[in-house]
Amino acid sequence: MIIEASDNRLLYSGRIGKTKEGLPLFVYPATSVTVRFKARKITAVIRARCEYWDAYIGYIIDGVHGKLKINEGVNSLLLAEFPGDSTHELMLYKRQDSCNRIVFEKFVIEGDEPEIIEGLKAPVRRIEVYGDSVSAGEVSEAIEYTGKTDPMHNGEFSDAYYSFAWMTARQLNARIHDIAQGGIALDHGTGWFHEGDKGGAIGMWDIYDKISYDPFYGEISYWDFGQYIPHVVLLAIGQNDAHPYDFMADDYDGNRADAWRRSYGAFLARLREIYPEALIISMTTLLDHDEAWDRAIREVSMNLSDPKIVNYRFERNGKATPGHLRISEAKEMADELSSFIDSFGPSVWES
Repeated sequence: MIIEASDNRLLYSGRIGKTKEGLPLFVYPATSVTVRFKARKITAVIRARCEYWDAYIGYIIDGVHGKLKINEGVNSLLLAEFPGDSTHELMLYKRQDSCNRIVFEKFVIEGDEPEIIEGLKAPVRRIEVYGDSVSAGEVSEAIEYTGKTDPMHNGEFSDAYYSFAWMTARQLNARIHDIAQGGIALDHGTGWFHEGDKGGAIGMWDIYDKISYDPFYGEISYWDFGQYIPHVVLLAIGQNDAHPYDFMADDYDGNRADAWRRSYGAFLARLREIYPEALIISMTTLLDHDEAWDRAIREVSMNLSDPKIVNYRFERNGKATPGHLRISEAKEMADELSSFIDSFGPSVWES
């Protein structure tokens, strides 16, 4: 039995685009499709394009995690087999950022009497995150390197499911759009993402309003913000911005640092323009960085005098690891952040 991507019994989550054929395009981490079914076997058919690192797709079936390496082009992925027809729930999701992108074509279920079971419902609460590799869960599964620099890797340890962003959403029973890209800074020309390209590195200003934003794939497409209105927005930018020059630490009152603060304030104002009612939280993460960035972000956030734009600083902010956050450190962030959001009371979810 074929379950087409357009079947309205499937539950999608994340900022998802459409191909020219109308198929779902997964670009951002934590993008997913969920199905509830009765069968003895389930296969997913996807198409992938890959820019760098090995590509992996994640899935969770009846609470059990799995991952499969995927290749450029069409992939037919056997996800699970069972002794006989039985009822199951499966979520197929994007583990990584735009180092790859995925077109979801269909599920195929097999059995004596395979069927799709209706009733999947998305959480009412909605969160959106704008961030970098930490928000994307990059290298999160390298748990043996907790508190240490990253091991040599080629994408196998990156899993958005274990990012603080998705952990926070799950703790709060909320949907998530995770607008996260490894290496990205706020402004064009800074950070690591596409550094060295003609025109300079790509910043969050370049991607925040898009579905497809990576020039490697040859097309740019824009997002309709009316499709998803978050109750809570997290802005976790201000760590890759120190590359290639840490101007905030070296010359806090200089012209370059002042220009960045103005750009950060403008980005917060843009988020407020898009989402007039949302609680917007500015922050960095436990990832090692100079405290000057936290000072700048807090000052800009407070100077806007908007009671629903707030700043949060973690107990071990910037002190946890010289590499990317591992699962336990991401959970530490999620625990704190969930409690902080809960402190605003149930009305935060009513806007």
